[in-house]
Formats: sequence, structure tokens, C-alpha cells
Amino acid sequence: MITVGIDIGSLATKCVALDTNTDKLDYHICLTSGDSKKAGECAYTELLKKSGIKENDISYVVTTGYGRENIPFSNANITEISAHAIGISFFFPKVKTLLDIGGQDSKAIKIGEDGRVEDFVMNDKCAAGTGRFLEVIAKALGVRLEDMGTISEQTDTKIKISNMCAVFAESEVISLVSKGMPVPEIIKGVHYSIAEKSSVLLKKICLTEPIAMSGGVAKNIGVVNELNKIFNFKLLVPETPQIIGAVGAALIAQKKAERLTKNGK
Repeated sequence: MITVGIDIGSLATKCVALDTNTDKLDYHICLTSGDSKKAGECAYTELLKKSGIKENDISYVVTTGYGRENIPFSNANITEISAHAIGISFFFPKVKTLLDIGGQDSKAIKIGEDGRVEDFVMNDKCAAGTGRFLEVIAKALGVRLEDMGTISEQTDTKIKISNMCAVFAESEVISLVSKGMPVPEIIKGVHYSIAEKSSVLLKKICLTEPIAMSGGVAKNIGVVNELNKIFNFKLLVPETPQIIGAVGAALIAQKKAERLTKNGK
């Protein structure tokens, strides 16, 4: 049995195929680009092409994320909170807390047995501390987004960033550059500010170890290291942190497909 999960986020769409027998994962990630329906269909088509899976081999499709209701071939849709909790438990069965920082929102989720959501808080009103925030800062500094983590690790000094609003932070960073402040120190300061803001979110749900991190920002070693320093422990980060929601959706699809098979439908 093969099931598919599609996580349609504000910036990126992630599609995962899960083989029940082997737990083998195939995935494809593409930009959402403002059209969630087209992005979901494109990610699905590209995944089938890359993996060699035939559409007839797929038993069930579950969607999650902002555009979860816009995919016509989806069998069901779920909230991203549930999807992320179940998805991270697939990789780290003992995880108790998850910090997910995506393109335009942040989530802190308290997780019980079998990936059950016990509590959560979410920041989706402001882009501060998200992937979009980092994109703005990277552009202002003239560096590649994917290089920010390694650049920040070139120094032990951080310059305090006083404003986390993306617009004002961009102006502040440009001002620091014009004053000749070293770019690694500026980036380290940005990463510390994101970690500090995220720690406040985590404390609202009485965080419990082990703690994992997902979302595109989890690929930034600078942010991860600043969080490790704040809490004095090591965050668990999956190899491909962007696909956790899609993995969770595929796992839920698996349960729904098995239920249908058991009921003879």
C-alpha cells in the first residue's frame, strides 16, 4: 500500500509518498507561488515522475497546510498541527515537544503518545522569526539564504537586533552594514533574536524534552545552535525538516486506507 501526503504551505508545497510495507519515503518540494491548487498538482505529478510510482498504486491522499482544501484529488484533509505532531513522531518516537518554523508562521506543539497533540501555540500573525524574515535579511545583506547558518558560525560575537518586524529589521540591518559592522556578527544577532522569540513560544506550552525542530528554518545551523545554547540541550532535527507535515499527512492517509480495507470498502 502506498499513501500520499501533501503539505501546501504559504511558500513551499511538499509532497510525500509512503510505502506501508517498507516505510520507504519519496518526496518532492516546489514553490507554492500563490497558487496552492497548481502547486499541489505539480508536486504530486513530479513526485510520481521521480519515484516511478503509478497513480493507480496510490491508495489514499491526505492534504494539510494553508491550501489543503484546494486539491481536487485529495481524499481528506487535516490541520497542519496534527500532521506535524504525527510526522515528527515517525522520525523521533519519544519526542515530547516540537518547534516548527515555516515560511510565514511558527508553531510550538506539545506531543503525547502516538503523536497525539496535547497543546499548541501558533504565531501566524507576523512574519517575524520565520523563513520569510530570513529571506528579507539575506537579501539586505547580499548573501544566499542557505549560507546564513555557516556564515554566522564564523564568529562568537553577535550584534543585537532590536526589532523583529521584517520591515524595520531590514532597515536596521542595512544601517549596521553602512556602519561597517561585520556580516557574520549581524547574522548571528539575527539568529539569536529568532531563537529568543521561539523560546518564548515554546515556554507557553511548558516544553518537555526531547524537543525536535521542523520546517525550513531548521536547516539553518545558526538558528538551531542558538536555540541549543538558550535551552542547554540538543534539538532533534530530521534530515529533511521541511517535509514533516507531509509525512504526517501520509501516515494519516495510511491509517484511513487501512480502515477502508478492513471494512471491505
